Amino acid sequence: MRRRRFLGTLGVGATAGLAGCSSLFQTTTGGREPPLVEDRPAATYIPTHHEGMTMLGMAMAGDLRVALTYSYPHRFWVVEQEEGGFGTRRIDVGPDDAIHLMASVWDAETGMVIPTTGVSVEVTNADGFLEQEVVYSMLSQRMGVHYGGNFPLDGDGTYTAQVQVGGVSADRYGAFADRFGEPSTAEIEFEYSEAERNDIPYELYPDTQGQRGAAPAMEMNMDMGMGTMPLGRTADLPGESLGSGTSGDARFRASRIDADRFGGPYLAVTAGTPYHGFVLPGMGLRATVTRDGEEVFAGRLRSALDPEAGFHYGAPVDELQAGDEVTLTVETPPVAARHEGYETAFLTMPDVTLA
Repeated sequence: MRRRRFLGTLGVGATAGLAGCSSLFQTTTGGREPPLVEDRPAATYIPTHHEGMTMLGMAMAGDLRVALTYSYPHRFWVVEQEEGGFGTRRIDVGPDDAIHLMASVWDAETGMVIPTTGVSVEVTNADGFLEQEVVYSMLSQRMGVHYGGNFPLDGDGTYTAQVQVGGVSADRYGAFADRFGEPSTAEIEFEYSEAERNDIPYELYPDTQGQRGAAPAMEMNMDMGMGTMPLGRTADLPGESLGSGTSGDARFRASRIDADRFGGPYLAVTAGTPYHGFVLPGMGLRATVTRDGEEVFAGRLRSALDPEAGFHYGAPVDELQAGDEVTLTVETPPVAARHEGYETAFLTMPDVTLA
């Protein structure tokens, strides 16, 4: 089976030479990755390094296309509630972890990434090896929203991955209204070689690590005429703009959309990362709409998918008019796990009035 490696375009300040060898791999796994930057900003920042990745294969899961890639196993962070707010907890590489396995899921017709569903991966081989995990929804500066985790493997050989994609619970509109609601499964067979893993390119950022910014996103051109694997960016909202604003380093935009598929005037809000505009899923978000100092709406915005508005948070608001003032309250920050460079951002998020 032919596999493709990706490093992407470099372009974040001065970088060290890239490498791909077992000696480098041995210094970057099992808790021996480059030390984290001290005094990291409470914002998106340039990480210490990034890794390339290898494409293992693609398959259909119902209406959804699934791509499976892997890289070196590495640390990541999960979001947890703490006393007085939210924080992150680091997940370090385990002694048996061989790879960081990543599944990307998107609509085959429109190319829209599905950022809010449950995904589990079962990896087996002919010798009876079995590893099954519910993988995390994740956010990476290189590949945006995906699902991933560190996995052990039983040495070199042929493996089969069963990628189970749960039904989407987010509100769906337009052509998406009757789609993605049922669970589906994709099966991908792949060859694994430790030597090939050790040849995956690796890039260090010794001069820019810790500075506000982001590593370059990876545009992944795929074989077999399937175009570019989407990374899950926020859409340009249709309708009448109600302003934009920033909270906790997240970029918010709001629009009034009056369309039959929404049943009337509809408040749509996108939440994205700086620099790349990746969607931020898993957020608890409320909106207060005022006009001439009078409150005309206060309520929760629901996760939603729409062919034009993309992934967003929204609610029908019959009274909504152009020129209304929208204030957003983040009750729960984005709960997607984070790769390095995002783990300090999108946690403390004060109210923001869009302008």
